[in-house]
Amino acid sequence: MTVTAEDPSEPPVPVPAGVSVPPDAVPLPSTEELDRLVAKLDLPAKVRLLSGSAVFRTPAEPAVGLRAITFSDGPVGVRGERWDERDAALTLPSPTALAACWDEELVEELGGLLAGEARRKRIDVLLAPTLNLHRSPVGGRHFECFSEDPLLTGRTGAAYVRGVQSGGVAATAKHYVANDSETERLTLDAHIDERTLREVYLAPFEAAVQAGAWVVMSAYNAVNGTAMSESPLLDEPLKGEWGFDGLVVSDWGAVRSTAASARAAQDLSMPGPNPLWGAALVRAVEDGTVPEAAIDEKIRRILRLAARVGALAGQPPHSFPAPAPSPAAARTLLRRAVAAGAVLLRNEEALLPLDRTRLRTVAVIGPNAAAARIQGGGSAGVFPATALSPLEGIRGALAGIAEVQHCAGVFLTARPTPLSARDARDPRTGEPGILVRYLDDQDAEVHVEHRLSGRILEPTDDGADISAATTVEVSALLRPARSGEWQFAVVGLGQVSLLVDGRALIDEYVTPESRDPTYLHVAPSFRQVAWQAEAGQDVRLVARRRMEAGSGYAVALAADPPRRDEDAELAAAVELAGSAELAIVVVGTTDEFESEGFDRPGLALPGRQDELVAAVAAVNPRTVVIVNSGGPVAMPWRAAVPAILLGWFPGQEAGDGLADVLFGAAEPGGRLPTTWAARTEDVPVLDTVPVDGVLHYAEGPRIGYQAWLHATNEPAFWFGHGLGYTSWSYEGVSAPGTLAAGAALTVDVRLRNTGARAGREVVQVYLSRPPDGSARGPERRLAGYAAVRAEPGETVTATIRIAPRAFQYWSPEHSGWRTEPGDVALFVGSSSAELPLRAALEVTAETSVAGPGAG
Repeated sequence: MTVTAEDPSEPPVPVPAGVSVPPDAVPLPSTEELDRLVAKLDLPAKVRLLSGSAVFRTPAEPAVGLRAITFSDGPVGVRGERWDERDAALTLPSPTALAACWDEELVEELGGLLAGEARRKRIDVLLAPTLNLHRSPVGGRHFECFSEDPLLTGRTGAAYVRGVQSGGVAATAKHYVANDSETERLTLDAHIDERTLREVYLAPFEAAVQAGAWVVMSAYNAVNGTAMSESPLLDEPLKGEWGFDGLVVSDWGAVRSTAASARAAQDLSMPGPNPLWGAALVRAVEDGTVPEAAIDEKIRRILRLAARVGALAGQPPHSFPAPAPSPAAARTLLRRAVAAGAVLLRNEEALLPLDRTRLRTVAVIGPNAAAARIQGGGSAGVFPATALSPLEGIRGALAGIAEVQHCAGVFLTARPTPLSARDARDPRTGEPGILVRYLDDQDAEVHVEHRLSGRILEPTDDGADISAATTVEVSALLRPARSGEWQFAVVGLGQVSLLVDGRALIDEYVTPESRDPTYLHVAPSFRQVAWQAEAGQDVRLVARRRMEAGSGYAVALAADPPRRDEDAELAAAVELAGSAELAIVVVGTTDEFESEGFDRPGLALPGRQDELVAAVAAVNPRTVVIVNSGGPVAMPWRAAVPAILLGWFPGQEAGDGLADVLFGAAEPGGRLPTTWAARTEDVPVLDTVPVDGVLHYAEGPRIGYQAWLHATNEPAFWFGHGLGYTSWSYEGVSAPGTLAAGAALTVDVRLRNTGARAGREVVQVYLSRPPDGSARGPERRLAGYAAVRAEPGETVTATIRIAPRAFQYWSPEHSGWRTEPGDVALFVGSSSAELPLRAALEVTAETSVAGPGAG
């Protein structure tokens, strides 16, 4: 049996029949046709098309048959144009979990699912995937990025792009480039040497362009002194060397100049209308500061995108794939994805998989056990129709077999919990949910909505005109399930108030702590008060905030029940664990700790979770820990527990997917896409804080496992690590002894399943050069990989094609890729640290400089 990995140097392979039909099979307008359309527009009409007409929508232009183009945030789902909990979205595992699959076919299939969601919600452009790298493990959007390795990021991102665009929906490669952390992200200036920029940070974007991405998003930050919306990098290499013929859209609010950004290859400013690209831009063209030819080129790209997504009249209709899968089929795919990305970090004495038939009592413990913590925070957030917690999944798997008891053990979140239709009623109608009113200066109703969540980010009813509104009010009736001291809260900026049973408990002005869009529009500050409530007796809650320009509409009405003393809660969890045959502890983070808008202070689990795990493990030797986080966390107790399963932020099917792995219905298919440290202080590249506005990427290309090779301490778990439920013997590697410069390499790896059950192995090939090489690169670099499956005792061969680029380096002196001749060592194994096989290779001298984009 032979398994061949996709060669990233070759054109994308056709998508399997029944999965998708490539929309680019439909002819695009020719340059001449585009020019005729552009000629129909005068200068003000052209400029009007260059910025949005709303937050997630562009203007229409009947004169050229152009309808509005709609956008939606991603990457784990398609939220739609509005933040509306009533418009649910299928919710995928976090991108870290997708990269952990090391499975482009699955990622492409999930991308197709997103395309179906986008079409259902009338969305043309999905603002994903995020192709920034895990430069530092504390990066706030670590969960939203794929990997620390540019090859794994590029291949996974390319698969995501192909899947989304298979349904005629544009994917957006973002954030171009070096938006790898969140501290001062709006103004940060990343200083990166040219070689590192080319070989590491631009590489995933190049892969996305090769995969046919229709949109690229320019980042907020600057690179080497120039804001990305004004950067020459939008010309070269993006539109020139790489041949990108799509649209460059700005990150929301990232166009902050008129002439400089308009002269650059920045095509569309979002959101809009942006006054800097309005009348000011018309004047800049009229006075010759900005050439009109630059404006025309931007319009051509907008029209080309419109043709691709079906927004331009006169274009042949796209051939879309078969109708979106049924809800049951979609949930089955998402459940499979949970297991495929789950990484078994440790499994002493083969504790996992668990034999359900031999269990009688199971303790499920931890703050993330009963709550479905399925996604990170920020603009990536979506509203799932359902979200199954680990506790629910375990109880479902053991129904009628074993008794499952739960105790939180510790408390995690400080942010108040918005009311929901499960615990609140509309005071006007009595139906489950919340009443939202938009009021004018006289408190007269301008607009009214019935909502399902107390977290309101904007009015969402179509056609709602709230221009006269000055206040937003959220009210509900809450019937407490138990007596005690409840915590009630209002979230919002400016003048806010909270009334409880007609009594004003909060009435103050909340000053913004940040001008970051995520803070202003998604998660502003809150004010909280205690209230003694009686079980079964309704409490009427009314939260208000005055709306001010530039501070968004966000407001929330929240309520949290009384909590047991945390010492008593921890003691109860330890007692429960000691009395059970098996303890499953679910620890991790939430969208409160991993989010767009800020970086983490370190890798420690928040709260007393480390104390909880250590205490449980001390009383129950059969303890399984599930880590529920989007990015790396430190695990000082890791040697004390026999089994550790990394579930990431697993998406809406978290509970069932994790239960499948725990009880052996599915194998843990994941391998680490980034290295996990034992301690924060061990991390070789940690810094995310600019100094005087500048963040120096002083480490050069050595990030992730390449940096760890030079670190004093070992990481807890290396890049590529992951255990399955079988074992493998790596028996041989075959590769040519010599390789001509500019040629691809084929490596055959023979391995055998030596375990008792069928399994999947990810075979990884790394390159290393002798330390005296004149263009010496990283001492060990991932060059290719492939997955194989085998039955017990079966021998298989993985064929891995390695692109010419793996043997090249970027030469600033020659402004091109060069291949250095000499000896190269190939290392083969199951992770960046477990490499039992080796082969030697001699690369022959090249006769000329490899041209731009070679390989």
